Amino acid sequence: MKIGFGCDHSAVELKNIILEHLKAKGHECVDYGTKDPAVSVNYADFGLKVAEAVKSGEVEKGVLICGTGVGISLAANKVPGIRACVCSEPYTAKLTVQHNNANIIAFGARVVGSELAKMIVDSFFEAEFEGGRHAARIAKISEIEEKYSRKQDA
Repeated sequence: MKIGFGCDHSAVELKNIILEHLKAKGHECVDYGTKDPAVSVNYADFGLKVAEAVKSGEVEKGVLICGTGVGISLAANKVPGIRACVCSEPYTAKLTVQHNNANIIAFGARVVGSELAKMIVDSFFEAEFEGGRHAARIAKISEIEEKYSRKQDA
């Protein structure tokens, strides 16, 4: 699988650990930055880069990391069709794919350590969307996105 990575300055070290972990499992990884922990950046810029790469099909899924995972996921979720979920443990990471068909996993470098982060991404990337009753719920989310996209276009 081709996976896009994005982070802010607080999460460069953890991003590099997780990127290498997933490469070792055979995934192709694209690093959209940031790369220098000494330079303060805006997490929203990197959430957007990864979300746009997922939406365009440049990558299949994404991993986003900032201090808590919240800000960067909020930015990503502004892109229609993106379902970025913050997870601090493996069970939620698994269910967010099975039930919500999430295409981006997010977590906080100040919240989880590297070993837990590895378990979280493993659960996320090993899970498969179950479809069925969950597909109708995802369709509802898409309807909400369309409704508010039309209002802005008018």
